[in-house]
Amino acid sequence: MTDLIQRQFDQILPIAVRGDGPYIYDKVGKRYLDACGGAAVSCLGHNNIIVKKSISNQLELLPYAHSGFFTTEPAEELASMLSALTPNPLNWVYLVSGGSEAVESGLKIARQYHYDRGHNKKSHIIARKQSYHGNTLGALAAGENIPRKKPYELILSNSVHHISPCHYWRWGEDGETEDDYGLRVANELEEKIMELGADNVSTFIAETIVGATMGAVPAVNNYFKRIRAICNKYDVIMILDEVMCGMGRVGQLYAFECHSIVPDIVCIAKGLGAGYQPIGAMICNDKIYDNINNLSGYFQHSHTYSAHPVACAAGVAVLKEISKTSTLNNVKRLGEVLRNRLIEEFKDFSNIGDIRGRGLFIGLEIVRNNMTKESFDPKHKIYAKIKKNAFDLGLMVYPMGGTIDGINGDHVLLAPPYIINDDHINEIVEKLKLSIKKALLETA
Repeated sequence: MTDLIQRQFDQILPIAVRGDGPYIYDKVGKRYLDACGGAAVSCLGHNNIIVKKSISNQLELLPYAHSGFFTTEPAEELASMLSALTPNPLNWVYLVSGGSEAVESGLKIARQYHYDRGHNKKSHIIARKQSYHGNTLGALAAGENIPRKKPYELILSNSVHHISPCHYWRWGEDGETEDDYGLRVANELEEKIMELGADNVSTFIAETIVGATMGAVPAVNNYFKRIRAICNKYDVIMILDEVMCGMGRVGQLYAFECHSIVPDIVCIAKGLGAGYQPIGAMICNDKIYDNINNLSGYFQHSHTYSAHPVACAAGVAVLKEISKTSTLNNVKRLGEVLRNRLIEEFKDFSNIGDIRGRGLFIGLEIVRNNMTKESFDPKHKIYAKIKKNAFDLGLMVYPMGGTIDGINGDHVLLAPPYIINDDHINEIVEKLKLSIKKALLETA
């Protein structure tokens, strides 16, 4: 019996009581290998002594100070660290409580940048289909996760417009090279700007690597360079959402570093707090900050728990751990080992269509036939069966349906902690293989 509103009302969940490295233990003693970090959150595992000590030390000093009255040493230190570690000219940090708030802050500061300069008509946002940017109303409108969005459509902004995602394996045409495909779908941005009128477009937002909605789909190599050029041409603020794929998840602190471009704004969360405290950040460039500072001088936006001292103390400790060269190199190595093991184990599975991603951010697309790329009928809920089967075996994975268009398609997302080892990888692959095989047999 519970008085707690669960995600699914009729669901009876086990009670988690403790963590140890990459494992979570429930109240009856069952152990679960967290191969998805919850939702790509727990990048340092569940019992990091350094982070816990930082939190307890700050609690002894000061648990809370409203950012309208004070700044604090942990907030200043975290902002300075992020500024130093983030490519120029991304130097200005706004600290919030999570990913949805980070995205909401990014959309709003982009709009205020135009508004303060007298470009009041620049209000439209262009995003991509099959993306997810958060659950607050602005972030939800920008995303295109159809099941999460549909009940709220009538109260969402009509200033958001969507273009195609960049997923070459799924949408590349016969004979089309990756580069040709990347330019084709990137040029949709320019076409949409022309359709709306350049004077009316504020922002373009995208996940650098699409996470939950499509399952760790990276863009082809030339895509974001073309997007960057289009945004520059039309005075459109480029926001990259790295709430899920950032903070070392791909073996670099930011996923956009793989593309040799720098956005105007980057949004981070999840891995920044590693699950030890709820925290996120919106980081903007000098141009945005300087214009607002020289005009209105005030960001028209705030949250009660912005720059929370305890959360910031956790963020400082986490960032010190994940920004180490040894940590990032380990993510790259382990990611390659995990991906190669998955490819080897599933090479004879006609129902595994694509294994993709970077670092420890890997997706497997489940299909009826990997030659035709045909998906299963969504009524079978293959993704849900895989999740249940894996959980029964003591493995946590992050599957989702609607991979292709919000309705059709199934995938499994893996985002294990950066502290896993080769034995953990063996456990992940073996249990996932059993879980998928059982789900397919249950569907036959």
